[in-house]
Amino acid sequence: MPDCKLLDATIEAIAVERPDPEEVEQHLCLDAGFDNPSGRAAAEKGGYIGHIRPSRPGKREKKRPGRRKPRRWVVQRTLGWPSKCRGILVRYNRKGVNYLGLIRLAGGSYRYRRLHRMGVNDINANAA
Repeated sequence: MPDCKLLDATIEAIAVERPDPEEVEQHLCLDAGFDNPSGRAAAEKGGYIGHIRPSRPGKREKKRPGRRKPRRWVVQRTLGWPSKCRGILVRYNRKGVNYLGLIRLAGGSYRYRRLHRMGVNDINANAA
């Protein structure tokens, strides 16, 4: 399902308590996929000031020499890593503590693999 259809439900499901929108301005930055009336209405309904990048249909960015390839959105990429672990994706464990343990185990595993690829032999040496 496209992200734009779940924006309203995602805003309502925010677990972190935020300040009152009438006292402190709340900003919400979104990409061009949310540039539609329902996306703007969901941001306004949630009490956010929407910063939505306008979509430009049919226009592609011209390649410039020496320009880096755009990076994937950091949060989206980070949340994509645990989805490769079947125990986390399917969530066989019903207890929250066990599920949290699996998430931590997966995070540690990814960190270890990254350090191994970087050629760090002693993990404790990198922590100091």
